[in-house]
Amino acid sequence: MRTANELAEFLGATILGNGNLPLSGVANPDAARAEDLIYVDSPRHLERAAGSEALCVLVPAGMELAGKTTLEVKSPKFAFAKAAAWLLPRPALRAEIHPTAIVANSARLSAGIRIGPYVVIEDEAEIGHGSELDAFCFIGRGAKVGRDCRLHPRVTLYAGATIKDRVELHSGVVIGADGFGYVFGEGRQVKFPQVGRVEVGDDVEIGCNSCVDRGSLDATEIAAGVKIDNLVQIAHNVKIGENSVVAAQVGISGSTSIGDSVMIGGQVGIADHCTVENGAILGAQAGIPTGKTIRGGDMVWGTPARPIERPARGTFRRGGDFPGKLIDETAAAVHGLSVRGRDDPVYCRDRRGRRLVVALFQGLAGLFAASGLRAAGDDAHPCRRRGAAW
Repeated sequence: MRTANELAEFLGATILGNGNLPLSGVANPDAARAEDLIYVDSPRHLERAAGSEALCVLVPAGMELAGKTTLEVKSPKFAFAKAAAWLLPRPALRAEIHPTAIVANSARLSAGIRIGPYVVIEDEAEIGHGSELDAFCFIGRGAKVGRDCRLHPRVTLYAGATIKDRVELHSGVVIGADGFGYVFGEGRQVKFPQVGRVEVGDDVEIGCNSCVDRGSLDATEIAAGVKIDNLVQIAHNVKIGENSVVAAQVGISGSTSIGDSVMIGGQVGIADHCTVENGAILGAQAGIPTGKTIRGGDMVWGTPARPIERPARGTFRRGGDFPGKLIDETAAAVHGLSVRGRDDPVYCRDRRGRRLVVALFQGLAGLFAASGLRAAGDDAHPCRRRGAAW
C-alpha cells in the first residue's frame, strides 16, 4: 500500500490535502474506490471527478477540487500512466524452464528467465536476462531476445530476428517472415531474395497478429520506443523512427521510411518507397501513393492523402458546392497523371484511354447529385462544351 505523499514524491507533484491517504490502484472516476487514483485534465471533467468515490486526484496546476486530495502535475494523463506502473507493478518473474519446452543445446539462455509450456528455441538463439516467453512461442535459429522482454503466447521470431531490451510482443506477432517480393519472367512469378535482417529496438510494443517482415537484401528496422497496434503489416526494408505510433490495420509497403514521433491512424495504407518525415500525422484511412513524401509536421488525410487544412476539397456537404475537379484529380492521381487546368484541351485528351476510371468517378458524382449533393462547375467542363468523347 502506498500513500499520496509517496506518490507525490515519485511524480514530483505538489500535493494539497491528506498526504497520508492510502493508494492501492487506479481506475476511471465512475468505477473508482476510495483508495484508487483518478485524474482530471480538463475543467469539463471536474463534475465527474467530484462525484467519484476516489479521494486522490491528479490535476493540472491551479485546478481546485473540493473534498479531494489533489496532486498538481504538468500533464495529468502522462502522470497517471506513470503512477499506474508504480502502483501496480508487474509480478516478480518466477524463473523456470517448463519441462515441455524444447531448447536446442547450442541456445544461450541467461539466468532469471521464464520459458513457458511448449516453447521452441532453436540452435544458437539467445534469450536475455529477465525475459519471459509464454506458451507456444517459437524462437528460430540465431534469433536474439534482449533483457526483460515479454513474449505473449504464440509469438514467432524467424531465424536471425533480433529484438532488443524491454520489448513486449503480444499474441500472434510474427517477426522476420519473408517479405512480399517477386519478379515476373519466363512466364511466371519468381521470388526475389528475402535474406536481409530485421531488428526491433528497445522499449517497443507490438500488438496481436501484427507482422514485421525481414529485409530483402537490407534490413527492416523498428527504432526504440515505437508502439504498434494489432493487425499491422510492415513490409521488407521499412524503417520506423523512434517513438512513432502506428494504429490498427495499417499497411506499410516495402522500402518506406517513417521518421521519429510520427502518428499513423487506423487503416492507413502507405505504398512502397514513401518517406514520412519527423512529426507528421497521417489521419485514419489516409492513402499515400508510391514514392510520396509527407513533410515533417504535416497533417494529412484522405486518398490520395492531402493536407488536412483543406478539408472542403474532399468533403461532401448536402446542398453545398462540391469541387467537381476533385473527381478528376483523384482519377489522375490513381494513374500517376499530372492534372492540367480545366481549359487546357490536353486535359480531356489525356483521359481517352482511361474512360472506365473517369466514368466511375463521374458516376459517383451523379450519385451524390441525385441525393442533393451537387458538383460545382460541371456544366462548364470543356469536354462537355466541345462535345469531346471520354
